[in-house]
Amino acid sequence: MSNQQIVTPFVKSTHSGGGSANECVEVAHTADGGRAVRDAKDRQRATQFYGPVGWETFVAALKKGTVK
Repeated sequence: MSNQQIVTPFVKSTHSGGGSANECVEVAHTADGGRAVRDAKDRQRATQFYGPVGWETFVAALKKGTVK
């Protein structure tokens, strides 16, 4: 199984704006425990992949408020 194999459906981030907001992203789990992220408005664009450690570091920084 590839580390970048998407193993769950994409779901819209709860932090994306509602209605006509332009900052919508969707996230799915990958086989290695990381995440795949794509633009909800333009799903044909490239999907970005993050390994488990990178994703955990990113989420921890968001919770601390060091990433905006």
